[in-house]
Order: sequence, then C-alpha cells, then structure tokens
Amino acid sequence: MSLPVAPKPALRRFHQASWDEPIIFELSTPGERGVLVTSIEPGVREAVGDVVAALPAGLRRDTPPALPEMGQMRVLKHYLRLSQENLGADFNVDIGQGTCTMKYAPKVNEQLIRTPGLTAMHPLQNPDDAQGVLEIVWNTERMLAEISGMDEVSLHTQGGSAAIWSNVAMIRAYHEANGEGEQRREVITTIFSHPSNAAAAKAAGYDVVTVHPDADGYPHLEALKRALSPRTAAIMVTNPEDTGIYNPAIKQWVDAAHAVGALASYDQANANGILGITRARDAGFDVCHFNLHKTFGTPHGSGGPGAGANGVSAALAPFLPGPRVAREGDRFVVREAGERSIGAVAPFFGVIPNIVRAYSWMMALGAEGLRTVAEIAVLNNNYLLQRVLEIPGASAPYATGRRRIEQVRYSWQQLFEQTGVTSEEIGVRAADFGMHYWTSHHPYVVPQPFTLEPTESYSMAELDEYVAVLAEVAREAREQPEIVRTAPHNQTVHHTHHDDLDEPERWAITWRAYQRKYFAEAAA
Repeated sequence: MSLPVAPKPALRRFHQASWDEPIIFELSTPGERGVLVTSIEPGVREAVGDVVAALPAGLRRDTPPALPEMGQMRVLKHYLRLSQENLGADFNVDIGQGTCTMKYAPKVNEQLIRTPGLTAMHPLQNPDDAQGVLEIVWNTERMLAEISGMDEVSLHTQGGSAAIWSNVAMIRAYHEANGEGEQRREVITTIFSHPSNAAAAKAAGYDVVTVHPDADGYPHLEALKRALSPRTAAIMVTNPEDTGIYNPAIKQWVDAAHAVGALASYDQANANGILGITRARDAGFDVCHFNLHKTFGTPHGSGGPGAGANGVSAALAPFLPGPRVAREGDRFVVREAGERSIGAVAPFFGVIPNIVRAYSWMMALGAEGLRTVAEIAVLNNNYLLQRVLEIPGASAPYATGRRRIEQVRYSWQQLFEQTGVTSEEIGVRAADFGMHYWTSHHPYVVPQPFTLEPTESYSMAELDEYVAVLAEVAREAREQPEIVRTAPHNQTVHHTHHDDLDEPERWAITWRAYQRKYFAEAAA
C-alpha cells in the first residue's frame, strides 16, 4: 500500500541553488582542453596560409590571449551551476516585468533557429544562397503590416529603443523634406508612455513636452490640444500606457496632431493585449513600432538580442531605414536604403534568429490565435488585478473600478505608510519565494510602484501562487518587517551596495581590469 503524498504548502519551500561558483578564469588549468585537435587535414594549412601576416603590425598580439583552459565536463558543470543561480521565465512565475512582456518563448522555435541551415548563415553571403531566410523576413514584414494596418514595415532595427529612434529620425526627415524641419522642434508624449520615446526625441534635438493624466489616469485630450502648435513635429505615445490603461480618445489625439500638421507615432511595445483587436493605422497613426522580443514570443534576453519592427504609412515609406529585403518576381533580394531613407541604424537587414522565432510564433497561431493571445492576456491581467487588490495595503491608482488591458501599475503606498517597508524591499523579498518582481520606470509617478504583466502564458494556479507570495510578504511587512528589510535570505547573494553603480572609479568590467584594480591594491 502506497503512502499518501503530503499536500504541497501554499507557498513553495524555495531556496536558490548556491554553488559559490568561481568565474571561469579562476577555474582555468594550464593544458586542459575541451577538444584535442591531433591533426589537420593535409593541405588545409597550406591552402589557408598565414592569415595573421595580413594584419597590420599594430593589430597583432605579441602573445596568445590568456583564455581559460578547461575540459568539457568542467565547462558544462560551470555553466549549469550558473544557470541554477538565476531566476528566469523557465524557472518561475515571471509576471513581474510589466511593460516588458516577459512571457514563454516556445522551445520548438529554439530548435528551429539552431538548424544547421540557419546557424551557418552569414549576412554577407550571396542572396541566391539565402532565399529561404530572405523569404521569412519578407513574409514577417507582410504579417506585421497586416497586424498594424501599416503600408510598409522594416525589420532592420535591432530592438525597441532603436526602433523608436528610427521613428523619430523618419519624422525629422519627413518634415525636412517638406521644408518644415526648422519650424517643428517639439515632440509631445505622455508621462506613462515608454521613456524611450522622450529620450529618443531629446537625443534627436527636439524639445519634449509631456502630458500628464487626469484624475482617472487618462491623458486628457484638452491638455494635448493646449500643447499642440505649429512647432509640434509629432506626438509619440504608448497605448495602452504602462499603467495598463487604454486611451479611448486615441483617434481624437491623432486627429488633433494632424490638424496642426504634426505626425503621430505609436509605441506598440504594449501590444500583447490588443493583437487582432485594434490597429495603429485604424486610429490614423503615421508610424509605429513593435518589439519582437516582447509581444511576438521571442526571448527578451535581458536587453538582447532584440529585434524591432518599424511600420509606416505610404507617405513615410521612402524614409524607412535599411538595407531591406525586397521581392523581385520569384526571387528575394537585399536592397540598400534609398536616397530619402534615414539610412542604416544597425548592421545588415535584421536580427535573423529573432525574426525566425517571431515568424514561427505567428505562423503557428494564425490570425485567430493572435487574437486569442490578446484575449487571454487581458483576462489574466484583470483576474490578477482583482486578486492583488484583495491584499491589504495594495492599490491600483487611477481608473478606479475600471478594467485594464495587459498590465497594471500597482502601488504599495498604503503599506509603506503603515510599515515603512518599500516596494523595492518587497521585490527583493519576493525573490526568496522564487518570484520575479519589478517596480516601474523612474521617476516614480505612482508612489511605491510595482508593475505586473501576466500575459497569456500563465495559468490560474500560477497567478494564485504569485498573489500568495505578495500577500505573505505584505503580512511580513506588518508583523516581521526586519525579515523583509534584510532580504534576500534564500538567494545566492545578499544586499548589494547600490552606491557602487554611481562610482565609475570602482567599476571593473573585465576580469583583468578587476585583477589590476583590486588585486594590485590588496597587494600594496
């Protein structure tokens, strides 16, 4: 007779693996090899010749690079141990990265991009030998054009912020081509749009005007109209905003911008809850962008590798960045940017592994599946909203009692006033339960913020588990605040000194720089 399985606790008995793992240079043993090359095919060395001889003398090394020397098994153990010392989407309920859509990346797509035909690709090879990849790029652009309603799409940019920069550059080029480049020197955005919009506009030399929300959290149309003028080059807005609130007056915003001769740019990084439901062009936008490493099921990769997509109306198509893939009859070719294009903002014509992942994700789902993704993401988000608001001390500022789209920016302000425990401290403590947590962009317009985005990937049971962790940490903040303040306790590291991030003289970004800076100081 088998014994009954003990019931699992509401909170996992989690403890992060801690290997006290040295860095790979410290593990190096002279003479160890992963693969021992005992011979070289006869004639290969003679055919290749002395490749180093072609380098200028100033680029040649006097000694070989001091790379770590290790056997295969030790390398495997090293990287597996490091992987166990991390949290990630494949380990935990990773809904605490609102605005970044940290969701499941199907593993079949990882297998696809590792097929020999793709891993051996090179962007400079003859297009006649790359027709399959070029066709995927071309078809992906066509699908994104349909999803956005735009006339043309370019996959040239390598991430979301690069795509936003391209939007600003196209807006500037458009006005310059019309003789209004000097006149139109302002860009309008909203406080809860992604900061990259304001940053890119500022970097391009524009004055940035920011519209704040009304009491219900909506950026007010009248405030926009007061900001618009003949000096306005564009409005650059995220919708739904990073609060998860969708601006129902967005078409009126676009119309108001057009009325003064400005363009309208749509940041669609938050598109996970609107796929197949609403489109940028339907609201009249002139230009938009997507992040393939968010909405379209490719890994976010902690800042890379990303992939951006720029969509434009026919009027802005000549300004798209490039090179780009084009179709000529039954063939696909790579065309350099045209005369009116803003030119290249990245090498080559796109980040092929992420484009293939996104293409595979969209093809597997189809049009109906993409809409289902949005519907489930919205359902999950509003279920999570209801559950989080049951926790004493948590709130969702703005739009009280209204639904949100794919995320919510919550606040622990009530809990902070009662206990003194901050949102950052709660986030660190959440890691002790194996959960990831994010506050928000700076500045903290919402006080003591935390931003959650469940996407379509997570089950009801996982959402309940995440809420249980937040409720437990909130209880600890009231009854045992020191446990929260001194967290993490179950992790590989404890408190880090944030002051170090603001002192460049203390930085050592390589192992050898660390040796020079700190070992030498210790020896002295």
